[in-house]
Amino acid sequence: MARPTLSDSEFIEMFRALGAAGMSRKTGMSERGLYARRARLEQKMQKPVRAETGHLNVKEGPEEHPGRLLFDVPDGVVLVASDAHYWPGIVTTAHKAFVRFCRVMKPKLVIMNGDVLDGATVSRHAPIGWESRPKLTDEIDACKARLFEIEKVTKNVPKVWTLGNHDARFETRLATVAPEYAKVNGIHLKDHFPDWESCWSAWVSDQLVVKHRNKSGIHAPHNNTMWAGKSIATGHLHSLKVMPVTDYNGTRWGVDTGTLAEPGGPQFLNYLEDGATNWRSGFAVFTFRGGRLMWPEVVSVVSDGVVDFRGELIDV
Repeated sequence: MARPTLSDSEFIEMFRALGAAGMSRKTGMSERGLYARRARLEQKMQKPVRAETGHLNVKEGPEEHPGRLLFDVPDGVVLVASDAHYWPGIVTTAHKAFVRFCRVMKPKLVIMNGDVLDGATVSRHAPIGWESRPKLTDEIDACKARLFEIEKVTKNVPKVWTLGNHDARFETRLATVAPEYAKVNGIHLKDHFPDWESCWSAWVSDQLVVKHRNKSGIHAPHNNTMWAGKSIATGHLHSLKVMPVTDYNGTRWGVDTGTLAEPGGPQFLNYLEDGATNWRSGFAVFTFRGGRLMWPEVVSVVSDGVVDFRGELIDV
């Protein structure tokens, strides 16, 4: 049977009513194709097209916060990973574990919390000596391959990419040297990853804020939740830890979501100058029960191919 041909207005109305998953079931079109067309329409109209219903009740942020996405997860798991710095030819233990947990835990929401792309050749930092850096096209291809592995096991699950400072290198370089290309398709990082919603922050059930970075320093998770007034998950510092803060309002948590990269990986080899780091490879698990956020947990890499979760060693 031939697939229906939809006008732009019909497509937008159906996408808003059903979302990508529901629209795919109704029309037989692939979700990837639906997201790609939506991206083209957003560029054409210069405004977002979002699902207005769905099991997560995804909503636009308030007008004064256009970079914020809101989600409602009364019960279920949210998986948050960050700082993958995906590198051509390398698949880390933490990434393999994240794919496994996405398949086994059946999360209601998956978030890549910034710095999926390293952007080595578009960095403002000069090369160190004659170090070899991968081509940007090879980095993009590596990111697509790794994210597709996540997409395959989370077909009907919303997937969010909270942008990080390394991700911003892609557009910052272009905006600096070729601003006249601003509205050309492909000039924005999100154009290459249609299955992922991009934003600066994702808010879950008005209890958890997920964004790439906020405060800096060794006490950042503590300071983040003190200033936010909510539980907050950040990346950027690669430290993978959970810090509770309790006051008259109850307990909330500052979580550093670690890094999916290997701390000693080639992305950081010369940059670190063989220095010691307080970095840990892994990711975070957030569980909601009866509308309440439970104590956040982490999955940490123990050795090559092995992670620890709740005291159990898991081969990945």
